[in-house]
Amino acid sequence: MPNDGYLDESVHWKVRTGQIAFAEPTHREVADAIVGCGLATEVGQRLGSGKEADVYLCRDGRRLVAVKVYRQYRTAHRGGRPIKLEAMGQRALIELDLLTYAWQGGARVPAPGRRVENMFSMQYLGNGDAPAPMLQHAQLRDPPAFLDATVAGIEGLAEAGVVHSDLSPFNILVYEESPWFIDLAAGIRVDRLGFPAWVRLTEAMRALEKGLGALGRYFRRYDLELDAADVLARTQKGIDRFGIL
Repeated sequence: MPNDGYLDESVHWKVRTGQIAFAEPTHREVADAIVGCGLATEVGQRLGSGKEADVYLCRDGRRLVAVKVYRQYRTAHRGGRPIKLEAMGQRALIELDLLTYAWQGGARVPAPGRRVENMFSMQYLGNGDAPAPMLQHAQLRDPPAFLDATVAGIEGLAEAGVVHSDLSPFNILVYEESPWFIDLAAGIRVDRLGFPAWVRLTEAMRALEKGLGALGRYFRRYDLELDAADVLARTQKGIDRFGIL
């Protein structure tokens, strides 16, 4: 992740005035930052934590929203210098862009909101204060139908131009009896390749194959088989329109 050519003006000001802190902010400080920049009017509990970021349940007026905050220091990301707000802001920007592309393409992902520095808002999936469970922790009412919907969702993402590079039962939420795909932080854009197409498409298909393997292992608990080869073949046909692979 490049460390040059990107910084919100507010971050430039913090660098110039020495207002950058080199320790992870507390929950209260994070809440103050979310409210202060206008992403929400109230911050509640933390919904979950990943390798790079935390997600908070927030209220924007009467509406519940989720706000994802990329951590600056307690993270696996290695920046080129100690000021990681820059790099984490860019990661938030990239994920929000991918989420927007997928959502605009009709994929079942949370509706995107707004970004400020290393934070962005999105649709909250849940009922009241109870968030939608991860697939890993859910008890499915109709496993065969959910498997079919999951495969359709994966193909729908690809049709929207995004391949989820970290598919797993932890990155799919069960909401209103349907699969919703989250955490597109390392998603792969396949409708606009940007550099040698063979490289991007190969990367996407390898990531998808790995993800389908993880989902296949999950659905075996219901004695169901996910035909990964068939899904891969259909997805490749859809995204590799010029027969590059």
